[in-house]
Amino acid sequence: MKRIFLLSVAGLLSVGAYAQQVSGIVKNGSGKTIYLLDDQDNYPDDSVVIKNDEFSFKVKNGKEPSVYALIMKDVSYPMLFVTGNEPIHLVTSMAMFPIASSVKGNENTQAMQQYQKAFEPLIKRAQELNAEAKNINPEDEPGKNAFRKKADVFSKDVVSTGKEFIKAHPKAIASIWMLMNELRSRLEPDEFQQLFSSLDKSVQASQYGESVTAYIKSLRANGVNVPADDFSQQDTKGQQVKLSSFRGKYVLVDFWASWCGPCRQENPNVVKAYNKYKGKNFTVLGVSLDDNRERWLQAISHDGLAWTQVSDLRGWGNEVAVQYGIQSIPSNFLVDPAGKIVARNLRGEELEAKLEELLK
Repeated sequence: MKRIFLLSVAGLLSVGAYAQQVSGIVKNGSGKTIYLLDDQDNYPDDSVVIKNDEFSFKVKNGKEPSVYALIMKDVSYPMLFVTGNEPIHLVTSMAMFPIASSVKGNENTQAMQQYQKAFEPLIKRAQELNAEAKNINPEDEPGKNAFRKKADVFSKDVVSTGKEFIKAHPKAIASIWMLMNELRSRLEPDEFQQLFSSLDKSVQASQYGESVTAYIKSLRANGVNVPADDFSQQDTKGQQVKLSSFRGKYVLVDFWASWCGPCRQENPNVVKAYNKYKGKNFTVLGVSLDDNRERWLQAISHDGLAWTQVSDLRGWGNEVAVQYGIQSIPSNFLVDPAGKIVARNLRGEELEAKLEELLK
C-alpha cells in the first residue's frame, strides 16, 4: 500500500515558531540513527544516534499543528506525530516501530498513532500483495485476474478502515492526513468531498484543509466524474437559465465568444453534433464570454447556434467561466443526465465519437 508521508503545503511554519520537545524510547535501538523530517520535503531536518534506548529532538512549532515524521534506517514506514502546545514522548521498540506502545502529548499526536495502529494490518497485507505480484508470470492471465480481485478487496478494506477512523475522529489532523494520503486515489471525487465536508470546521480551515480545498477546486476545473456545480445566467431573452434545469439529458456546456476566432471555427462541428443527436437526449448550453450584446446575438444568428445561450456580458469576468476556472476558449465539458461531468474539451470528431459512444 502506498504510504505517502510528504504532503506539499506552502508556508507551514510562522516566523514566530518556537521549539517543542519531542523525545522517546526505542527499546533495543541504542546505536541506531533516528531522523526527523517535516512535511516540506524529503530531507531530514535533524538526526540523532539513540543512546541508552533514548532520543530527543527540538522541533519548530508554528501557530498551527504540523505533521512530522521519525524515520529509522531500514524501516519502511515513519512514526508520525503532530506539533502542539505540550511536550511529546513516544515509547516503542525496534520490533514495533513505527507503532508506539505509549504516547504522551497532544490529542492530535495520539490520534495519529491510532491511525497508524488501525492501518498496521493493512500495511502487512500490502507487503504480502506486493511480494505476490512480483511472482506472477506476465502471461498468466488467470493468475493476474485472481490477484486483481485480491487487490480490489484490499482497496475496499482500506477505504472502509479510513471511513471508520474519520467518523470517529472528525477533529483530528490525522483524519485529513489519511484522507489525502490513503483514500484520495481510492474514492470518487464526490465521495472524497463528502468526507472532507464531514470533518470539523477547524480541520477544514487548517493548512492541510486549505490544501484539500485547492485540490477539490482543481478537480472541478479539470476533473471528470465529478458533480457539475450548478449555475444560473440570463439567456438572450433575459430569462434566468440554470444548468440543473437540463437534468436528465446529456448537456455540452460550451464556452465561447463572438470575438474568438477558434471558437467560431469550431462552431460548425458543434452545430453538426447538435443536429445529429438533439433527438437522442442531448443538447448544448452555450456560455458566452462576450461583453457586447449586439455582437453576441449576431454571432449566434450567423453561426446557426440553435441551442440555449447565456451570458452576463462581462467578457473574461463571466461568473460561470470564473466559477469553472476557464482560462482559454473554446472550452467545454459534457454533463451526464445525473449531473456529473463525464468528458472535457471535446472537439470535432472527438465530440461526435463520445456522443456516439454514450447515445448509441
